[in-house]
Amino acid sequence: MSLDVSDALLARATSGDVTDDEFVACVRDSLPYAWQVISGVAADLSGDFAEHATPPPSEAERGQLLRALASDAIRGGLERHFGVTLAFQNCHRVAAFRPSAVDSDRYRTFVSPRGQLLNQSPELRDC
Repeated sequence: MSLDVSDALLARATSGDVTDDEFVACVRDSLPYAWQVISGVAADLSGDFAEHATPPPSEAERGQLLRALASDAIRGGLERHFGVTLAFQNCHRVAAFRPSAVDSDRYRTFVSPRGQLLNQSPELRDC
């Protein structure tokens, strides 16, 4: 399971909507490594761009990051919470952009097929 959902939160979700704050708290508590990486790039955003490019220390942490960024709901909740647009390459390279920078050359380069290809290396083949 991707998230550790409390019985109380599950009951609220079953009977209706939950707030972004409740959802993001569940993500924070369930995926602490992913939270650390994403909150870090959001905090480092001094211009229009910040990135984290350090491979996770274990497969468990890598899995957290993949779950956080592969889920539309989780990724969207994190983007709304931190006020950023996230971009992701490989299994660990996470970038945060100001939403106003999504039309920038740097963003387009980061998310381009060329950018993905240039970010490959043999040691990341099975990440």
